[in-house]
Amino acid sequence: MRTTDFAHCLTAYLTVYLPGQLGLSENTIMSYRDTFKLVLLFAEQKRSLRPERITLADFNAEFITAFLFWLEKERGCCTATRNQRLSALRAFAQYARSQHPAYLLESQKIEDMRGKKSPAPTIAYLTPDDMASILLQPDTETKYGRRDMILLSLMYDSGARVQELCDLQVRDIRLRKPPTVTLTGKGNKTRHVPLMSSTAAVLADYFRENKLSLNEKLDWPLFTNHQGKKLTRAGVTYILQKYVTAAKEINPNLPSKISPHVLRHSKAMHMLQAGTNLIYIRDFLGHTHVDTTEIYARTDTDMKRRAIESVQIKIEPDLPQWTEDKSLMSMLTNLCGNN
Repeated sequence: MRTTDFAHCLTAYLTVYLPGQLGLSENTIMSYRDTFKLVLLFAEQKRSLRPERITLADFNAEFITAFLFWLEKERGCCTATRNQRLSALRAFAQYARSQHPAYLLESQKIEDMRGKKSPAPTIAYLTPDDMASILLQPDTETKYGRRDMILLSLMYDSGARVQELCDLQVRDIRLRKPPTVTLTGKGNKTRHVPLMSSTAAVLADYFRENKLSLNEKLDWPLFTNHQGKKLTRAGVTYILQKYVTAAKEINPNLPSKISPHVLRHSKAMHMLQAGTNLIYIRDFLGHTHVDTTEIYARTDTDMKRRAIESVQIKIEPDLPQWTEDKSLMSMLTNLCGNN
């Protein structure tokens, strides 16, 4: 079967352009890939268009508009997810134009499509007491209980994304003063994050127990499952949720479900509330722009405002309604008239 221009272009985009020329991380490329898996599913289910028959002529603004509608109405995607998918499709259209100049007009129509406005996102985060109640749950008398306690402590203390945590190797931990962890984030960008002395201490114990200081283990995953393989995002989520469920028995106010990203949000909020500068929090979290980090400041300001309003005393002095005082109104009218 003859390869279509769409198939050829998409393959080159995902396998050559994104990893080679843009240097995007595997996880970012997977996000783009997932977008196009949905595009192919939509084309087959709603347009009776088999994936191998899709052409660039089919991939037009009308097609994408219908696809976005399908995402929201039939798959229940939120506005943020819809906008994320649209961003990926616009980027591909721009690339396709560079490979097929005849696609210029249609690609411009696609690039002009704008995302929907969505309500300001709310940040879910834990109080320090909530966080402590979770960290107290692992049974540190067992090997895997100790692993879990250290994993959760490091994830919170470093503000790491879950994939950054999964990708950690032994060599990424520096236990000498000042202790740090090297995280590899989006776009394969690395950052060095300082660790609290308490986290460094339990990590040192973990290294001794598992003999991780040996040179031949420098490239080993820092955290492994029962098969000796590095933990997956699903595995980390499972570990966290197990201890959240246990902590909820002694802390009923704890949310029933807490994702690993909530620990990252919690670290950022606690740093902000401790007076840490937003620029430092930006660098700590690995954000490219401080605008992304400012959401924590807005959340904290809203929280403070609600707290103030909840204890505000309503003052209603017993004063006459000046609008009902005819002589005063007459005086003001005359005063204004004399100007």
